[in-house]
Amino acid sequence: MTTDPAGILDEAYQRLHRTGPEFDGWLSNHGPMAAEAMARHGHGDDVGPWLDGYIRGLEDFPLGTAPVTDDWPEALGDPRRIADWTIFFCRETAGQPWREVLGTWWPRLLPGVAASATHGVIRVGHAVRALLTDGEDPVRVTELAHGLAYWAARWQPIPGTLAAGPTPAGAPTDPQVEALAPAAALAAVGRIVDQSGGFRNRLPRLAGLAGWSAVRSAPLTAGSPEQVRVWLAGLADAAVLRYLDYGHGQPTMLVHSATAPTAILRTLPALSQDLWAPSAAAAWEAAAALTAIYAAPEPAPPGTVPAAPTGPGAADETFARAVAHGDEHVIKFADTAADVHARTGDAAALAAAVHAANLIPREA
Repeated sequence: MTTDPAGILDEAYQRLHRTGPEFDGWLSNHGPMAAEAMARHGHGDDVGPWLDGYIRGLEDFPLGTAPVTDDWPEALGDPRRIADWTIFFCRETAGQPWREVLGTWWPRLLPGVAASATHGVIRVGHAVRALLTDGEDPVRVTELAHGLAYWAARWQPIPGTLAAGPTPAGAPTDPQVEALAPAAALAAVGRIVDQSGGFRNRLPRLAGLAGWSAVRSAPLTAGSPEQVRVWLAGLADAAVLRYLDYGHGQPTMLVHSATAPTAILRTLPALSQDLWAPSAAAAWEAAAALTAIYAAPEPAPPGTVPAAPTGPGAADETFARAVAHGDEHVIKFADTAADVHARTGDAAALAAAVHAANLIPREA
């Protein structure tokens, strides 16, 4: 057993690649994402014990049906083809550099960013961070292949008609939305009236949400690539901070309004800059959609939001509390909140992570 964090993560990946990307019907396997977050924050020693418990609920990797070939558009969004897509991407990444595979498939998959409640793009974002931070090796490249395959198999667009077709970067159609910074843009997103059911029940209701087409078609990504990156970072920041007031609506699922944009933000350095604006636009659609279908309709009552942790070790302590909590969503959200805190210095980001740990049931 290695004590090197990157080696620990590789061992976790190898165990997890024998399991399927879903279990209990439609639940996403968060093992690779949570393990990467723990290893990244110096909790490599916790990865194995955490995985020992988590993996007991997973299922074996599914069987394939038929190879994915030039007919790949027909296989997009077909969850029966998860194994077929995995074989395909393992072959693709074995035959060419992983950045080239990512650069080819990222724009093809991006319109289906809603895949499995954005877990497809989130898994890819964690895999890319591991590759960029720890370096390339076959196990990490295989994890990227698994993430891309899951995204492809669950590929799903955000529903609803765009106000004037997809908006080119730098040319939002709604001047009122154009002027909004990320926090104000999220605040302007309406909520679906019927917030019952799961993601598959709620997502189609966006098509009937008043003003949704205008909100969806204004990604706010005008400017240079660096301005796009800054705006996307601001979107992740805003989503984390809004969780403090609105996370009680659906505590587990609303974390993805922040973790999905963060996954896309982490992937930008591996992409050509011409893909940054459409990536930010997709991140906006995802964050806005998840806000509309999962945020509470009213802010949290006074006194129910925790105080922000303080002190030089506050971020590390907050993440350690998430690991002790044990829930994979709490861990992933604390990982994103740590990014926001490091970027902005705003202790409220850490308070949001503590809030998630308070709202989401603790692992038994």
